[in-house]
Amino acid sequence: MPQVDTNGIKIEYRFDGKEGAPYITFVTGIANDLTMWDSQVAALGRDYRTLRYDLRGHGDTQATEGDYSIELLARDLTGLMNELNIEKTHLVGLGLGGAIVQAFAIEQPQRVNVLVPCCCRAKMVPEFAAMWHKLREAVAAEGVEVVVEPTAQRWFSDEFKAANPKVLQDVRNMIRGTTTLGYLGVTAAFLGLDLEAKLGQIKAPTLYLSGAEDRLGGPPALMAELAKRVPGAQHRSVPKAAHIANIQNPAGFNKEVGDFLKRQI
Repeated sequence: MPQVDTNGIKIEYRFDGKEGAPYITFVTGIANDLTMWDSQVAALGRDYRTLRYDLRGHGDTQATEGDYSIELLARDLTGLMNELNIEKTHLVGLGLGGAIVQAFAIEQPQRVNVLVPCCCRAKMVPEFAAMWHKLREAVAAEGVEVVVEPTAQRWFSDEFKAANPKVLQDVRNMIRGTTTLGYLGVTAAFLGLDLEAKLGQIKAPTLYLSGAEDRLGGPPALMAELAKRVPGAQHRSVPKAAHIANIQNPAGFNKEVGDFLKRQI
């Protein structure tokens, strides 16, 4: 897949969908790669020009040493859009990607048509941070393989995992594609997340989209509260979906995103 040089790294990206149509850009989370959006591209690519890319140290995007920040990851997105001559886009992000798209929409409101942060947060809290510190310590000592199974298990409901062993194996392989540098870098960014006080600055029509069964990453009640901080924002929940809602219930996820986009025309 093609890459661009920007912000000091090579970023892998992929275009799909309808040429000449409005752009929709998908932003991944921790230990994801751009293949996580395959079902969204297949459905929404009929009406939009889709762009997806890998975060620093994920997939085939270059890793750099040291802690990353939400601001740095948002600048990577800015650089990618600049290199690809994209002035404005619809923006969908999940998990850490949801934090990145919120930060981008705060800093560059003129470049976002519609915003959809999914299964995410806008502020780190101590009880959630404790889990991430333990995961970081394990990865620093033993590499990413040590978190592959607990991460895959945490992302989906028990019923889905039992019924979809191949999907779980694909997800495990996706997690394995994350470099140690990339994992430590983006989790440091996540631990520094502190956007809640700025959410009122978001100008784009916004849909906060949760997984109805997400208990930890971006629980519905938490995301409903985030929606109240953004002028005119809505919150919807994807049924029968936990944290990686777009993989567990792609039809439900795609319908929520697609319907919201159409309502903004």
